[in-house]
Amino acid sequence: MTRLMIVEDHDLVRTGLRNILSDVGEIDLVAEASSGEEALRLVREVEPDVIMMDVGLPGLSGLETTERILKTQPDIRIIILTAHTEPPLPARLLDIGASGDLTKACDARELIVAVRAVSRGERYIGSEIAQQLALSLLPGSPQSPFQDLTARELEVTMMLTQGMKMSDIGKVINVSPKTVATYKYRIYEKVGVTSEVELLRLALRYGLVKPEP
Repeated sequence: MTRLMIVEDHDLVRTGLRNILSDVGEIDLVAEASSGEEALRLVREVEPDVIMMDVGLPGLSGLETTERILKTQPDIRIIILTAHTEPPLPARLLDIGASGDLTKACDARELIVAVRAVSRGERYIGSEIAQQLALSLLPGSPQSPFQDLTARELEVTMMLTQGMKMSDIGKVINVSPKTVATYKYRIYEKVGVTSEVELLRLALRYGLVKPEP
């Protein structure tokens, strides 16, 4: 039996995942969390085998939450659910140890296949994400300006595009506002912008974040 935890801040999406996965005989849904902070607390209590993690959590994002969980409990298998198929985010998620990456547009069958695969110790990349990764490796393919950012720089970028203050970002990632400022201007230099507005426009253009509906 695979002990599964869902981490997703939208009630409707969480309900959909629950309805799909709770009907699978070999999956035991042991917990649900609506934030990264809640997930860090619950993971110690329920000891899941697999976590279904939304990357776009407010505050402590799925990227940072995944990294923190795997530092202390590296045997947990984490499948990332994301709206972002464009590089470099999928590659960075795999770099930090995620076992799987799926888009939120995947069907129920693929969701179940992914859980079964990672519970066996395999990695699973959704078909749409795999296609984007393959295309990005072709000679002459346009490269995202975010391609050279580290996982931590991507994390800070995503929080900056949410409009978070440097002091709040510092609290989330446990560094001083001065260190956040260093990250911020290093990001600006790498991607070629001079303000948060320009950073948001670039992130929207290259699919790092999605426009509000």
